Amino acid sequence: MVHFRPGSQVWQLVMLLSFSGEFPFHSLSLLGSERVYKALVSRLTTLQTIRNYHSCDEITCRLLTISGKGAGKSIRLYKGALPILEWLYPGVYEYYMDSFWEHRFPGDASHRDRNHRVSEAAAMCMKAGMEARPYLLPRLQNREMLQVIPDKPCFYLAKDMKKVGETEMNKTMFTRMAGAIFSSSNCYAVYNTRDAVMKWSGMGEFKALHSLIELTRLNAGISEVDSAILFGRSGEIALRTLLESDKTRRLEFRFDSIYRHIHFIPMNGDGIRQLRLFSVPDWKAQLLELLFEPEVRSYDRGLFEYDACVDGVNILSHLDGDISRLIRFREAIENRTGQFEVLCFPHQTHFLREYLGGLASIKTIGMDSVEEELCPERRNLLER
Repeated sequence: MVHFRPGSQVWQLVMLLSFSGEFPFHSLSLLGSERVYKALVSRLTTLQTIRNYHSCDEITCRLLTISGKGAGKSIRLYKGALPILEWLYPGVYEYYMDSFWEHRFPGDASHRDRNHRVSEAAAMCMKAGMEARPYLLPRLQNREMLQVIPDKPCFYLAKDMKKVGETEMNKTMFTRMAGAIFSSSNCYAVYNTRDAVMKWSGMGEFKALHSLIELTRLNAGISEVDSAILFGRSGEIALRTLLESDKTRRLEFRFDSIYRHIHFIPMNGDGIRQLRLFSVPDWKAQLLELLFEPEVRSYDRGLFEYDACVDGVNILSHLDGDISRLIRFREAIENRTGQFEVLCFPHQTHFLREYLGGLASIKTIGMDSVEEELCPERRNLLER
């Protein structure tokens, strides 16, 4: 018998599938122990009796089904198990059926890849402590300025943002955006490049940004959106994305022209810990206060972008993973004399060395030290 109780691994899987539709089999490590989750998924594809922890109701069925092969291998809910969605919250069954074509998924790779991008991004946000369940978030609107967005960090799916407004907004929101994170009076557009170089949709992304700004203004009172979060498998993906950006002749189509700040977050445990920092109020300012004394900080008044000058060494903090700012830093120091340094987390060092070459030295700071100062109450959760 399988016990269905809040917080359990079975509950987390069903909850994630309730709004993402499907999840890539090879990304189960994002949810916890890959070995444990693979064994669980295998078990749940066979006939099981599942018992509701609260009501003691039971259902006997296959809970999950697996489709596809290789990188396209996908986990979905079994049709006969769909009534279990109502065990989560009232109305979840209707949301699921409306979102996923009455449980009839398109068989083409593009739809599956899109669902995988969104579900991975949602999993990252949930593991970082952000609310991502659309049926528990207030619905967005485009009629007047209201404080709709909750105070706590949350992730809105792109497909739910597309439901707001008229046809023109729906068209412009059909981009590679997976959704948007709202946290501490900031909004971040969210993209997931997975294991391939990010290919932008040109003007479509500009239109998507303006649609997001309008939604943000009307629902959160935020008038500017200049930042994005880019998820990817590894730092190598960020590096390749940067190098492809350098080859682009149409500067207005470069991703760092669309968003002035693009924070690369690897899709692994280090990335989840890094993403948690985004929930801390004024986290960027707090990071710089933690790292540098006031008298050595640049306060963005230098001739190029750096954060502090210590004993003649110009230092850039890359703890926020801002690869757009990193581009500008490298372009500024390529033909400049002096000493330069980049401060980063240990998991960022490899791609920084590859991208910067010998232009700047690299120094690291442990994530434990940062977490103890910025979010000590979460450290135990991060290490589970």
